[in-house]
Amino acid sequence: MNKPRARKLTATERLDWLRLIRSDNVGPITFYKLLERFGTAGEALAALPDLARKGGRAGKMRVAAKAAAEKEMAALDAIGAIMIARGEAEYPPLMGHIEDAPPLISVLGNAHLLSKKAIGVVGARNASLNGTRFAERLARDLGQGGLLVVSGMARGIDAAAHSGALATGTVAVMGGGIDVVYPKQNQNLYDEIKEQGVIISEIACGTQPKARHFPRRNRLISGTARGVVVVEASPRSGSLITARMALEQGREVFAVPGSAVDPRAKGTNQLIRQGAILTETAEDIFQVLNEARLPTLKERDAIDFKETSEGPPDPGALLEARQRIEKVLGPTPSLVDEVIRICQLSPSVVSWVLLELELAGRLERHPGNQVSLIK
Repeated sequence: MNKPRARKLTATERLDWLRLIRSDNVGPITFYKLLERFGTAGEALAALPDLARKGGRAGKMRVAAKAAAEKEMAALDAIGAIMIARGEAEYPPLMGHIEDAPPLISVLGNAHLLSKKAIGVVGARNASLNGTRFAERLARDLGQGGLLVVSGMARGIDAAAHSGALATGTVAVMGGGIDVVYPKQNQNLYDEIKEQGVIISEIACGTQPKARHFPRRNRLISGTARGVVVVEASPRSGSLITARMALEQGREVFAVPGSAVDPRAKGTNQLIRQGAILTETAEDIFQVLNEARLPTLKERDAIDFKETSEGPPDPGALLEARQRIEKVLGPTPSLVDEVIRICQLSPSVVSWVLLELELAGRLERHPGNQVSLIK
């Protein structure tokens, strides 16, 4: 089967996509469910308040205003950034494979680099001197071998990886708006990456980084790359979250061994015990990535730009379905397929009710097509 050709959004479609993903309770997975159901973002925007009300939302749902979306687009234009949609040719190829790929990303710098084969390099913020030197050398060697180095712009290992790969190309995935340098001490590095590499974010311009943003950023570091290298990490490090996400996304995980008496090596040594690939040189990574045994990443369904909307299920059927589904769901994540089986409802009806509940702020989605009620 031929792969569908990439399509460029029109200016109106791009604005509608931005408004939809910036509206209350609309995450990437829900965004795609809405597009699948209504065909266009414009149709989905019109349906949001009624869906949220039927899902049990008490107050009025906030739908992102057109003026706010226009302001965000203008802010990107003012700094020379662009916005790329999933399904467009410039979108990072592997990022489009992940379940919760962002519908839109802001891109500043050399966008053409995003088409290169990529490897993530992450690690401790309070990295050792030896660790930062190793990360910089490793990133330089990986870049010279043809890989694009992706990291999160944090202090320590991230900054060292970006520095090492500047000459060959590096991607900084931001935990806030694309125009917000964090930490401030990385201002010079940010400026260098803007000139020689590329900076990306799914978060609105001007947004200050918050703790809840960093897991979202981490999934994009792993999602952009074919594998992730962890150089130093404590047992509760965010780098281990990135490694876990890489595994969930079907990526390879590499870990650099360290001293048993250094707490910054406990996380990486633990990863190796759990099956991560022991990594001492860039050649260890190239050897694995070049092997034919690597699984083929599953292509996500292409976005269908339909012109007509699919109507909702029968109102009577929905009323009964809501009662059944809410009775089955709880705070512990459940597989959607199990909900369909236990409730003996059609996938279409279950999908519609879950959309209503999520837009009402009463449902949370989890990796692996699982959902739970928010109490």
